[in-house]
Amino acid sequence: MLTGTSKSAKLQLLTPLQKANIYLSLFGLFKVPFIWLSRPKILHLDQSRVEVKLPLKRRSKNHLNSMYFGALCVGADVAGGFMAMSKAQSRGEKISLAFKSVKGDFLKRPETDVHFHCDDGDLIDEMLDQTIESGERVNQEVKITAMCPSLHGDEPMAVFYLTLSLKKV
Repeated sequence: MLTGTSKSAKLQLLTPLQKANIYLSLFGLFKVPFIWLSRPKILHLDQSRVEVKLPLKRRSKNHLNSMYFGALCVGADVAGGFMAMSKAQSRGEKISLAFKSVKGDFLKRPETDVHFHCDDGDLIDEMLDQTIESGERVNQEVKITAMCPSLHGDEPMAVFYLTLSLKKV
């Protein structure tokens, strides 16, 4: 038991993935409540890829008992945005992050928990390098693929293209 241990020492016992999920929950609770209500969970996060799971629950279902497209957009937002926020924080930089546009191709009805994959870590690194060096806003399209692995394996349910906009503050 960790009696008498400081909070910072307890935080050091957490894995990077656990810390990322705590940060995501707090960010949702205090900054974007619909993220918090949707209860996303980061399953994988490294320099090149992020995987986020969004559970299919009463709040995220539509009238067809599949995931509502608004909830799908939340999952795509988290998958595309969290990697950029995480990378900026690890560099110690304050970055303004927004999405300028979204395009979604809805291919099949997601009738269970949805996993969102973004493999654009290298592109996000380039964007961060550009905005840190120039101080200018940088816009690039990132791709997020939504899948239901428990029902359909690696078959995409939806594909999102979000224009990520970064600027050093």
